[in-house]
Amino acid sequence: MQNTLFESQSPRPLADRLRPRELDQVVGQDHLTGPAGALTRALTAGMPGSIVLWGPPGTGKTTLARLMADQVDLHFEPLSAVFSGVADLRKVFERAQQRRAMGQGTLLFIDEIHRFNRAQQDGFLPYVEDGTVVLVGATTENPSFELNPALLSRCQVLVLNRLDAGALAALLDRAEAETGGALPLGDDARAALAAMADGDGRYLLNLAEILFALDPPTPLDVTGLSEVVQKRLPLYDKTQDSHYNLISALHKSLRGSDADAALYWFARMLEGGEDPLYVARRLVRFASEDIGLADPQALPQALAAWDTFQRLGSPEGELALVQAVVYLATAPKSNALYKAEKAARRAARETGSLMPPKHILNAPTALMADLGYGKDYAYDHDTDDGFSGQDYFPDGMARPRLYQPKERGFERDVAKRLAYWARLRNERVKAPDDRGGSG
Repeated sequence: MQNTLFESQSPRPLADRLRPRELDQVVGQDHLTGPAGALTRALTAGMPGSIVLWGPPGTGKTTLARLMADQVDLHFEPLSAVFSGVADLRKVFERAQQRRAMGQGTLLFIDEIHRFNRAQQDGFLPYVEDGTVVLVGATTENPSFELNPALLSRCQVLVLNRLDAGALAALLDRAEAETGGALPLGDDARAALAAMADGDGRYLLNLAEILFALDPPTPLDVTGLSEVVQKRLPLYDKTQDSHYNLISALHKSLRGSDADAALYWFARMLEGGEDPLYVARRLVRFASEDIGLADPQALPQALAAWDTFQRLGSPEGELALVQAVVYLATAPKSNALYKAEKAARRAARETGSLMPPKHILNAPTALMADLGYGKDYAYDHDTDDGFSGQDYFPDGMARPRLYQPKERGFERDVAKRLAYWARLRNERVKAPDDRGGSG
């Protein structure tokens, strides 16, 4: 897109001046733009079709879209889903049809494509399918959740990585070459500046531009840097993909008995503004799902942390959640209860409406007694060892093994009890009258 005379004379932000003009100038995305990268191969073979670029802010999504258009000689038509509606889309498609009639193709770049609703996304389909536009959408959210399946099935999803330390350092080097001066930072402050950007190249260059304009008499140290520029807040949206990613990381770190990793992800969630009570609820769930009877104190610990936070609030109550995180991470693990529940539900679905055996049913009426309700019930407390060994499953149903404790923690003792009762049950099936008592 050509700049007007006045635009060419107006000052341009450093990030815009440093926008790559060739694919190999893009930093941090070698898996896409390197010699063997997916995008390099696709463009070498000709434009592969519509694409969704998924990645964090400031990683080069808009730049890649512009470079794609240049590479395959398509008119670049940018559109923001935040500021556009159906009328804007209609105009874009009309212009694209006119260009097509003149032999010029159009690459329609839609920033924040996930902001369009389902009906608007469906509106793209005819123009994508008939080749009126090549669609390149950019999103910071998981396309699996945010884009229509019909649209997503017509697009190749390319994932952009958060810029690492090497990529950010390369951007700072380019900024110094562009401005002809060195950043007024000591070595530690330079590293701190990159950390402040949190993987966002555009944000890093904006910070660098502030520092170039500041021009302090001596290089800034870390303290001085923090006084003149603000750290970028961590990327976290309590209703979107990062929310589920971080709680998954916390849960799996707990399951893997890595207390340090669990504490890190716990802190990341709280620093991002997560509701501590949401984390508390997930800790309670974890205590039952991944520990269970391997450590019967896990659930009370999680519940106590939840209760303590509700009583004290933040920040005092957060230490109770930290205690629960460490306790759960270091407790013996077992998913035997979780598997038992799944197996029990499966058995219940498969067996339908089988009646309980009559001997364990009460008989409050004479008719029910005549029908055999309660007959031959063995009262366990009347036996010498407190165990009758009777069958409590429906008549004709094979006895399933639903709960299978692990050889870890307290479940070792539970397993011994179950094995003992199984042996007694087998013995008493063979000798049903040898019970030591009666009901």
